[in-house]
Amino acid sequence: MSPVLAGVLQLLALAVALGLSYRPLGDYMAKVYASERHYRPERWIYKTIGANPDVEMRWPAYLRGVLAFSLMSVLFLYLLQRVQGALPGSLGFVSIDPDQAFNTAASFVANTNWQSYYGEQAMGHVVQTGGLAVQNFVSAAVGIAVAVALVRGFARSRTGELGNFWADLVRGVVRILLPISVVGALVLVACGAIQNFSGIHEVGQFTGGSQQWNGGAVASQEVIKELGTNGGGYFNANSAHPFENPNGLSNLFEIYLILVIPFALTRTFGRMVGSIRQGYAILATMATIWLVFTALMMWTEFAGRGPAFDIAGGAMEGKETRFGIGASAIFSVATTLTSTGAVNSFHSSNTGFGGGINLLGMQLGEIAPGGVGSGLYGMLIMAIIAVFIAGLMVGRTPEYLGKKIGTREIKFAACYILVTPALVLGFTALAMALPTPANSMTNSGAHGFSEILYAYTSGANNNGSAFAGLNADTQWFNSTIGIAMLLGRFLPMVFVLALAGSLAEQTPVPETAGTLRTEKPLFTGLLVGTILIVTGLTYFPALALGPLAEGLAA
Repeated sequence: MSPVLAGVLQLLALAVALGLSYRPLGDYMAKVYASERHYRPERWIYKTIGANPDVEMRWPAYLRGVLAFSLMSVLFLYLLQRVQGALPGSLGFVSIDPDQAFNTAASFVANTNWQSYYGEQAMGHVVQTGGLAVQNFVSAAVGIAVAVALVRGFARSRTGELGNFWADLVRGVVRILLPISVVGALVLVACGAIQNFSGIHEVGQFTGGSQQWNGGAVASQEVIKELGTNGGGYFNANSAHPFENPNGLSNLFEIYLILVIPFALTRTFGRMVGSIRQGYAILATMATIWLVFTALMMWTEFAGRGPAFDIAGGAMEGKETRFGIGASAIFSVATTLTSTGAVNSFHSSNTGFGGGINLLGMQLGEIAPGGVGSGLYGMLIMAIIAVFIAGLMVGRTPEYLGKKIGTREIKFAACYILVTPALVLGFTALAMALPTPANSMTNSGAHGFSEILYAYTSGANNNGSAFAGLNADTQWFNSTIGIAMLLGRFLPMVFVLALAGSLAEQTPVPETAGTLRTEKPLFTGLLVGTILIVTGLTYFPALALGPLAEGLAA
């Protein structure tokens, strides 16, 4: 079987698996967030944290819950790393330096999972399982909760109440993420992923010495790393490591985990607003961008020239022979079009255009299908922008899902889409202008610039993947990327929740003959065009200096 055909068949199998999961999972999540019943374990949690899950919150109170919980999570994870040397199960590793501890705490709480350290050489079992793995669950649940709050803003009227953050958080973990993770971990163990608490031991004898490996609860962390679109690997090689991703079947399953909840949330959205067709329109937009990006990535990675490319069947540098080009291309697009950041290949070794596709996928806002929760609310923001543009073209007050998009709403949406580019381009400009950060670049020229641009794009968009040619374990990059991750995660949430509150207060507008039909293919096309134009105008100059220049020079 040719490598191209193998890649296409894997893509088809993935699409079928996602299609079979779409309806049951989407409907189930809608029922979870509409339920008024509290399970006994959930009541224990509410009692422990002192929360009343039945009290409805307006958007300022909901936002305070998000920020307070996230702040405490950052502090807890930071302190856990700082005292690691005194903890049992630390495997002899010392405490983490302050700048790296801050970066890691910000990273995992922000659902970014950027890592400037070697996981197997820095973090013991307690930090990995009690700190990082826990944040993989709760940071994902926070994203889903904010998305659900925005959907309630569309679904409700004449009230500013958006639900209860603590109930949404706990239900996301207990009823959605935990059950799927238990089953998923068993699948990964069956595929060959490790799950233990063993210490460090030597493996074989090699020229110049032996190699050391430590075990860990890898399968259980791997499944939520992908399911929660987190991305932080137990080992530095991430999902290219055989302990995390043993074979082609586990690789395909991990890609499925990355995509299943973000895609299914469009069904949840349709259920909650009372129009399944609206959910299909958002799904069609996400799926179109995902398929086009995947096809382009596979084409550029297979279309290499020269004897080395011909012998290998494409651009095999930096890719695992266990997976090949097709599976690596599908994985890299899935991980950069969501906020996952897991990698099963060396993104820096992609062709010039391939690296550009990964960059552009993050710069779109990771909305196709995006991270758990963040992908849905990011796409709904872009839908509001598209409706506003359509209204300008026909001279009519824009409406979406029966809600008028007025001055207040469009200001919140505009602020949302401006935050991330300001962080990415601002920090990239500073890093290139100052003398010290440039010393971390392995490469010069266009590829070196891409390393810097990729790092801040990944951090501010809460992705976490890296070009890997950049030495980011410095005080400058640990601090600035940490700040970019926190601001890139929580500032947009402020505008999302404020928008949700504004929409929930409105009186529904009746549909007329002049209302834009947002469930039709025409709107899907308009939405895709709006996304590409807004992103292109924002990032094209920077992309032209990096991956485009490198690709054209090849």
